[in-house]
Amino acid sequence: MGEDLLLLGLNLAGIVVFAASGAVAAVAKQLDLFGVAVVGVVTALGGGALRDVAINEAPPIAFTDWRYPVTAATTAVVVFWIHGRVSRLRRTMLTLDAAGLALFTVVGTETALDAGIPQVGACMIGMITAIGGGVIRDLLTAQIPVVLLREVYAVASLLGTVVITACHALDVPPLWYSLLGAGLVFGLRLISLQRNWSAPTPRQSRLIRYQGRTAATGNDTKTAAITYAAVRHTGDRRGG
Repeated sequence: MGEDLLLLGLNLAGIVVFAASGAVAAVAKQLDLFGVAVVGVVTALGGGALRDVAINEAPPIAFTDWRYPVTAATTAVVVFWIHGRVSRLRRTMLTLDAAGLALFTVVGTETALDAGIPQVGACMIGMITAIGGGVIRDLLTAQIPVVLLREVYAVASLLGTVVITACHALDVPPLWYSLLGAGLVFGLRLISLQRNWSAPTPRQSRLIRYQGRTAATGNDTKTAAITYAAVRHTGDRRGG
């Protein structure tokens, strides 16, 4: 009973945080009230729905427990009306987003373990639960998903899932490994933001630009020009 209440509390807290982040992104794209509510709800519940599908729990709990969609929609609507204040709290929103990432990492991993999913699969499901809603949010608002950029986001969640599954295998009490896993994800995310940590990206020495141009003539011929531009790395000197 106590563990069920813990999971419920973590779920609802994560839903509030992610619904707020989704609503803020939708407001920034100047969506109407309905659009803001949709993006907020999908952001909050998308990762959990993917988790439930992965563990073969049908229908997903987001569709069977009214507390989840109502909490998400209410949060999104509130943000719509007070978005002026929320938008100015960028640091606060980043902190809340880190908290949501941590909470959903814990909930997703524990739910997968309770469903009998092996440890590696539980780690994957935990990470998907944490980042799935954010990916859908970014796609709906025409952004490159943050997990594909240089920020330490999915990596922080994945490390948290590893700690949780390891502690679960060692029979550590759920409350303790939940706090440990959430603290790791939350702390790593905030530190990476503060110190601008990022995953490595490939270095490029040449930029290839393709410029397609269609010329309408009597014979409907098409021409295309391909331009290659050499790009030097930061710090390289110009010259012969």
